[in-house]
This record gives sequence, C-alpha cells and structure tokens, in this order.
Amino acid sequence: MTPLPSQLPPEDSQERWPWLQRLRRSEAVATGPWLEALEQGLLPAASDLVAVLVEKLDGAGSARLLRWWLSLPDTSEPAEVAHRQELLDLLGRRRDPACAAQLRAAVAERPNLALLPLLGHQRDSQDFARLEHLARQPGPSPLRRAALEGLAVGLSAWPQAALQQLLLELCSDLDGALASQAVDLLARLPSGRQGLERVLASPLDPGAEARARRRLAALPRSPLLLVVHGRAGGVIPEELQALALDLERRRRAPVRLQPLSGSVAQADPAAPGLGNAQRPLTLVPLLLLPGTHVRQDIPAIAAAWRRHGPVRRLPFLGAWPSWQAAIADELADLAASHGQGSPPLLLHHPLEPGLADRYLAHLARRCSATCQAAPYTATDLEDLTLAIRGAALPLALAANRLTESLPAALGAPLLQRPRFQSLLLDQLEALP
Repeated sequence: MTPLPSQLPPEDSQERWPWLQRLRRSEAVATGPWLEALEQGLLPAASDLVAVLVEKLDGAGSARLLRWWLSLPDTSEPAEVAHRQELLDLLGRRRDPACAAQLRAAVAERPNLALLPLLGHQRDSQDFARLEHLARQPGPSPLRRAALEGLAVGLSAWPQAALQQLLLELCSDLDGALASQAVDLLARLPSGRQGLERVLASPLDPGAEARARRRLAALPRSPLLLVVHGRAGGVIPEELQALALDLERRRRAPVRLQPLSGSVAQADPAAPGLGNAQRPLTLVPLLLLPGTHVRQDIPAIAAAWRRHGPVRRLPFLGAWPSWQAAIADELADLAASHGQGSPPLLLHHPLEPGLADRYLAHLARRCSATCQAAPYTATDLEDLTLAIRGAALPLALAANRLTESLPAALGAPLLQRPRFQSLLLDQLEALP
C-alpha cells in the first residue's frame, strides 16, 4: 500500500519515527501527493520528513521541492531561519541539471549566501564565472565567503589555472577571514605548495600568513627520481651528483639519481624515501632528446616504480619550453660574442630518424640554429673541429666524450653553465 501524507503521525507522536523508517524502506512511494501537500501548506515541512523524501525524489522532483523552498516568504525569526537552512541543506544533496538550473536562476535573480555553496555542489563548470565574480567583487563579506565556499565544494569541476589565480588574489584580501579561507582552498589544489610559496612572498594579513605557513609545513614535497645519462660502468658525472645534493637540501625531501648506462636499472622499493604510497614519486627524465631512452626506457622505469606506489612522470627535459628558451638565449649570446652572421651550431649525438628529426627541426626553428649530429669517432671529431667556425653548443647536460674531446670549440656542458644550472635548480625545487 502506498504511504499517503494523511497517514503521517504528528511530530509529537511516538509512532512518527518508526512510520518514517517504514516510508524510507518502502519502494512504492508516489512522491507527487507529498510534494503537493508541502506546496499547499497541508503538511508541516519538518526536517525528519524532508530527509526521507529527498531520497525518494528524482531530479525533477528535487527541483520542484527546491522551487517550493525558494517561494517561501522572507522571515527574520531566528528559529525559522535556522529551520529553513536545515531544509535547504537537505534539498541540496542531489546533483542534477534541473536542480542546477533552478539554483542558477535563483542566484542570478538575487544572490543568496545560502544558495551559493549548493550551486558549487552541483559541480557544473559553467557556474565558475558567477562564483568567481561574487567572490572577487567588493560586496558584503558573508556573500563573498559563501561564493568561495561554493568554489570549495565544487573544487574538481573548475578550471584550475583560473581558480588558482583567483585564490592568489584573495589570499591578500583586506578581509582577513576571506583571505584565510582562500589560503585553505589554495592548499588543496594540486599545485598548492607553489601557490602557498607565492603568496608568502608578499605581505599578508597576520592570520592568513600564519595559516599559509601552517598549510605549507603540512605539505611535504614528493621525492624526486632524476633519470640521467650515465657514463661507462654506470658512473654519474660530478655535476649531476652536485645537482641532486643541492636539490635535496633545498627541497628537504629525497632526491635520487638513476643512470641510463648499460642495462636499465629496476625500481628499488627499499631506496630511502622512495616508493612510498603516501608520498608519490616524481620521475624527472633529465634527457635532452627524444631518443630510445625517452621512448622506451623511461616508460619501463615508470611502470616498474608504479608497482610500488604512485608515480608522477614529467616530460623529458628537452621538451620543457623554459629549457628551449634558455638554449635559444645561450646561443644568441654566443653568436653575439662571435660576431657571426651564420646560424650557430647545436651538436647532438646521432639519433634514429622519425620523432627525433621532427624534434630537432622544431628546436632549430626555436633557437635559430643548425642542429648537427656529432659522432664520437676520432675521424668524425677531426672533421667536426674543422666545421666549427663560430658559435656552437653541445646538447649535453653533463660532461661526456664530446665535450671532453672538443673543450676549446664547445666549452662546458650545459649544467656547468650558470644559466642552465640556475634554471634547472629553480624548476626542480618548485615541483610539488
């Protein structure tokens, strides 16, 4: 038998709670009569009843009940205000396009601080602009905070870059409570550590600053696994070892080097600080060209580590726009010092055709240079020495046979040059 509104025991009856439990468990509930009774005022809108009804409603029914709530006359009586907020919290549980449209229309007509968190709960990306506008614009502090709460409950649905920019601005807001709220939300973003470090570089409200420092201290950095070109016998060049030590000191988190020489090393779950499921490993291929190591060995290394915990894998170093820009700047300085008109040379070890050719063509255009393969045989090195008449740069991160064979013509490898050393340290230190 379908339960009817007329059968509901009054609020002071001992039978009411068992009756509502039977209503909750019942599969044959026609919600129309219940909604009509609430809309016409024939049934008191008690919280216990509404809590049961919202579980029985579809999207259209939820939107209808929300319309009823929005149609209630204004009141300033504290008990009634609290009761209506309790009802609204129950009504806002469902995420549905009809409910989102109803909330969106109500907020557009008259921003209501009670509705803004529910609008964010709908997690519809089109609502970001309105919530962002209400949080940023000068206005009543409670309304701005409610808009920020709406952004907090729908966090995963918003464009992350725009959200981060908004939060960076709000962290220095004159409203200290709003600024602290923005700090908390900024810390929840995937790039939370970088964001907190940026806001702490500027003056903040004392309360917001203290909160930002606590949040930053609670965000440990991920350990780094730097995959590098090794030398014969697995020897790691000194400049790479120095880089790892400096990074570990700056980040206060483990930094390990894995050389690619001979057979590819396997993941070592016993390595100190690495492979911890609570602290995801960040794998950074410090490789300059998309050769076999990048296309085959790096995926294999990442797969081996993922068997021991989560791994975040970055693109190979040569693909970083900031790194390519540094190469272009270094070549421009070299060309200016040589006073030459011809394009400078970028020398690299030989690569298989295909992807590498396309990458080198891009790099040549980006750097206004000529890319040239440089085999390591004695005859080729003699020919190469004759070919280098002006500015030339080795695409070698650390010392190798090429830089050691032609030190006068090529100069130091990249990591021994201040521009590249500074860039790499800064970029790797800033990783989460």
